[in-house]
Amino acid sequence: MSTTSTATANRITPGSILLYGVLILLALFFLMPAYMAVVTALKPPSEINLSTAWEFPSHFHWSSFSDAFTLLKSNIVSSVILTVCATTLSTVLGSLNGYVFSKWKFKGSELIFTLFLFGMFIPYQVILIPLFQTLRAMNLYGGLPGLILAHVVYGLPITSLIFRNFYTQIPTALIESARLDGAGFFSIYTRIVFPLSIPGFVVTSLWQVTQVWNEFLWGICLTRHADNPITVGLAQLAGGQAVSWNLPMAGSIMAAAPVLAIYIFLGRYFIRGLLAGSVKE
Repeated sequence: MSTTSTATANRITPGSILLYGVLILLALFFLMPAYMAVVTALKPPSEINLSTAWEFPSHFHWSSFSDAFTLLKSNIVSSVILTVCATTLSTVLGSLNGYVFSKWKFKGSELIFTLFLFGMFIPYQVILIPLFQTLRAMNLYGGLPGLILAHVVYGLPITSLIFRNFYTQIPTALIESARLDGAGFFSIYTRIVFPLSIPGFVVTSLWQVTQVWNEFLWGICLTRHADNPITVGLAQLAGGQAVSWNLPMAGSIMAAAPVLAIYIFLGRYFIRGLLAGSVKE
């Protein structure tokens, strides 16, 4: 019976052939920009033109990557500092918020949490001018500290929501037992809640890294040239009348590589973290 079921499941049908054919075509379609970026980055400037854009280079021009790295070095450093600091602060504070809203509820906490989540639906463009004025009044405009603060505050609603949903799966009896034993707010968090939070930290960290690293609008509006992140550096590299397109393409590959590598190696943990606690026994 089991052999028959397995043979039936493994049988190739016209429907499955059509499905996989469509999926392969869609994958090739979505990979076309990546192919163009790689091919253009490997060509010398003299070979780059519209008529031969799809052709493979006659020889690999690897110096495009070293030249692009030299031009974008300061932007890469700024993005690394920005992403690490903003991600760390927003995930830790989001964890504490989720801990409070799930296990230390108080009068009006649900209303406050609902209002808190409204920040998830506010577009960057809507708060750009007030944000600029606020950072300038705090003497934080133009540098990385102000941009870090903006990303931390803007990332708190989503990180708090993820951690709150994650912490609701922790038995309340466990928290109450710790309280009866004399443990306080931070003692319970550091000894019980935090060790169980690794899946939640993986999800929020990957989310924040992606959002902060790829963000452009705040980077160009809230920082001066010396502290521009990688996205702004790429835009400046591609600006102007005569552009050596091998450099922006090489730079875009270097900018996309860290996030792509993170999802390749940690993507399965991201899915596990999202599904953690979603099914109750």
